[in-house]
Amino acid sequence: GLRQNWWYDGRRDIVAATHAALDFLQTLAARFDGDWELALAAYNSGAGTVRKAIRKNEKRGKPTDFWSLRLPRETQGYVPRLLAISQVIKDPAKYGLSLSPMPNRPYFGTVDIDAQLDLALAAEMAEVSMKELYRLNPGFNRWATDPKGPHRLNLPLDQIDVFERKLAQLDPSSRMQWERYKIRSGDNLGAIAHRYGTTVAVLQQANRLQGSRIRAGRHLLIPVSTRRLDHYALSSDQRRAKLQATPRNGNKLTHRVRSGDTLWDIARSYRVGYKELARWNGISPKDTLRPDQKLVLWSPKGSAGGAPPTVDANPFTQTRSSVHYRVRKGDSLYRIANRFNVTVAELRKWNTLSGRYLQPGQRLTLYLDVREQTL
Repeated sequence: GLRQNWWYDGRRDIVAATHAALDFLQTLAARFDGDWELALAAYNSGAGTVRKAIRKNEKRGKPTDFWSLRLPRETQGYVPRLLAISQVIKDPAKYGLSLSPMPNRPYFGTVDIDAQLDLALAAEMAEVSMKELYRLNPGFNRWATDPKGPHRLNLPLDQIDVFERKLAQLDPSSRMQWERYKIRSGDNLGAIAHRYGTTVAVLQQANRLQGSRIRAGRHLLIPVSTRRLDHYALSSDQRRAKLQATPRNGNKLTHRVRSGDTLWDIARSYRVGYKELARWNGISPKDTLRPDQKLVLWSPKGSAGGAPPTVDANPFTQTRSSVHYRVRKGDSLYRIANRFNVTVAELRKWNTLSGRYLQPGQRLTLYLDVREQTL
């Protein structure tokens, strides 16, 4: 039940995510007849994994408690570690530790803000720093709250009164800053969204557009921040910038994404792992890349992959080209591989194929050495 969009990520919302985790754990505990060790194991590796391990033990006449099951290594360590931490916190002196006392009272409260609000304005009204506001509200990715909600902010208890007083006095039109943009010939929503650091969906929502068609001469309302973007210290963009600036081993390179680029394609051309490339840039390996998006990568010193990120400087991109092929009736992996001078293993890897059979009309991506092609 946690939402994720351009504005907001419920998985990072400390209130919503905590409630979701507790609800999920209670559901798992009920599913495993109140056994919290099995519930915690299922929370880590999935209920299906735990059920499968239980059935195996039942068939062999073995006990089905957590300690008797054969589970993934990570899960085998996950539950004991949680139990160990709880014991240490319960009686730190027994283990030779001294934990700083923490007062048993709430630090923050939640305030209803009713509608979308610029976070820089919210911080000013609450008289807190941007960093503290983001740390209490990490679910908000951008410079404002989500227009669709949640319309609430977590604030230090001693700052709530001053915030609510100033919010009540605030002119509703001052909650957000808008720019009126006149559409030019050749414009499209994607290009305008990219120019203003927003998304097509946000523009459609703000202007009540059903589709993506726009007309030259008309105007769009575009939400813009009241401060420079680097003022929003822990926004998604600033977190990514900090991650990309983190020093690592090797030569730091910057790659500007071109149309048709994939994470796997870029990683291979620079001879780095695609999962590492995703981690260096704070994205998921499954994320879609945008043209002109900048990616940071660290190529091993002295490697051939350390060439500057230009087409001419990289021998792989000079001779390799991505091609989309539509499967025809009678095609097989072997026949396609033989036709394009590649291997079946490469075809499987490029397209994450696990089965043996292809479907007519299925699209495949091939990375071909143009020097070897005769068709």
